[in-house]
Amino acid sequence: MNTFVNFLHAALLAGTPLMFGTLGEITTEKAGNLNLGVEGMMSIGAIAGFYVGFTTQNILLAVLGAFAAGILSSLIYAFLTVTLKANQNVTGLTLTIFGVGFSNFFGDFLRESAGVSVLKLSDKITNAVQAVHIPVLSDLPYVGKLFFQYNPFVYFGILLCIIMGIYINHTRKGLNLRAIGENPGAADAAGINVTRVKYFNILLGGGICGIGGAYISLVLCGGVWVTNSVNGLGWIAVALVIFASWNPFKAILGSFIFGAFNILKFYIPKSIISIPEAIFDMLPFLVTAIVLIVTSIRKSKENTQPAGCGINYFREER
Repeated sequence: MNTFVNFLHAALLAGTPLMFGTLGEITTEKAGNLNLGVEGMMSIGAIAGFYVGFTTQNILLAVLGAFAAGILSSLIYAFLTVTLKANQNVTGLTLTIFGVGFSNFFGDFLRESAGVSVLKLSDKITNAVQAVHIPVLSDLPYVGKLFFQYNPFVYFGILLCIIMGIYINHTRKGLNLRAIGENPGAADAAGINVTRVKYFNILLGGGICGIGGAYISLVLCGGVWVTNSVNGLGWIAVALVIFASWNPFKAILGSFIFGAFNILKFYIPKSIISIPEAIFDMLPFLVTAIVLIVTSIRKSKENTQPAGCGINYFREER
């Protein structure tokens, strides 16, 4: 029983960066823009959060730095696709290539400048992202481990999913956002500022992805800078948007499930079943491909991509 509880606990920890990446991309796609640059934005957020944490020794500034870096990276995408009407797929892929390259280059440059072989954050930062201890609740058998022994990022991610779910589905601003994602021409005719709403939500989505990157460099990597630390999680997050049916609430469940696949290899005894480790490393991406196939076959009107997603809006053609 303890092993199973530990597995569920670790699955949520491993799925937290996917939660941020998925939520950020949902916000962007609800505005009618398909951003394939999630991997790049998370990579930029990872190095930004690490650098700010390394130089300031302040965890809050590190998170804000990653959020700002995600906003700036998504600003490039927004300017090219919303203002200049560039192809969204090509722009997103370019952002991924740029973000991963920039992150690796700057991380290596920072390590060489410090004159060390391993670049590590101070204990002050790493201690700040340890599990929060809640009196009484954290000490409960099983339940305490499952619900009350996580780091602040996990609780913030779940809270953010709930807030964004309410914002998108139950507010006037969210209604405008969904209207633009479905039919920007009709929304424009109704008096909604399409460009402003697109910019705001694309930048917000990028900032959330940046926080997901910071979680990887500050928590998952143990405060040590690791080249290519995001390692494909951004691509899984893009697919998780479909799995979650563009619903922020379902993003919590989806990230938990895929987080479980990521850490499964550590919880299957090799004495019972001998499977090459490479199979487990491949498993999250294999499941991602299966999800894409199944969702493309079983389409429903309630759980489909916004009709205007991926299509640039030309007001002159309205």
